[in-house]
Amino acid sequence: MSKNHIDFMRMAIELSVNNIDNNGGPFGAVIVKDGEIIAKGVNRVTSNNDPTAHAEVMAIREATSKLGTIDLKGCVIYSSCEPCPMCLGAIYWAHLDKLYYANTKVDAKEIDFDDSFIYEELDLPIEKRKIPTTQILRDESILAFNKWRDKTDKIKY
Repeated sequence: MSKNHIDFMRMAIELSVNNIDNNGGPFGAVIVKDGEIIAKGVNRVTSNNDPTAHAEVMAIREATSKLGTIDLKGCVIYSSCEPCPMCLGAIYWAHLDKLYYANTKVDAKEIDFDDSFIYEELDLPIEKRKIPTTQILRDESILAFNKWRDKTDKIKY
């Protein structure tokens, strides 16, 4: 493990520790491109009243804004904890090259940040999930997908 990886992870960990005293959860993330930090994020769920304001998502938002792109190829993310399903999805959607993490999802579960129910729900058929889910108006909604499919000047992502 190179010194740079250790230093970037230590920064993510420091962000997570300091965020506890700033009305946030114990999570931090750093995004690096070409050896330079381009974005940092901390958990702002309770302070922003935003359940999506996880450290990794906040860092991705800052990085895409700063770089003016939705594609973070060439970037690496350092997270103080193994990402939850939402953050992992965001990391994949942003096309980050690599993920380094410190604490595990088991460590998070031990302090009441338990995402295992989401993994379990995703494996269930829709009709057996805890949140009642019903498909309606597909025939009307598919029009948007058809229009997108036929659009010649779209930006693919």
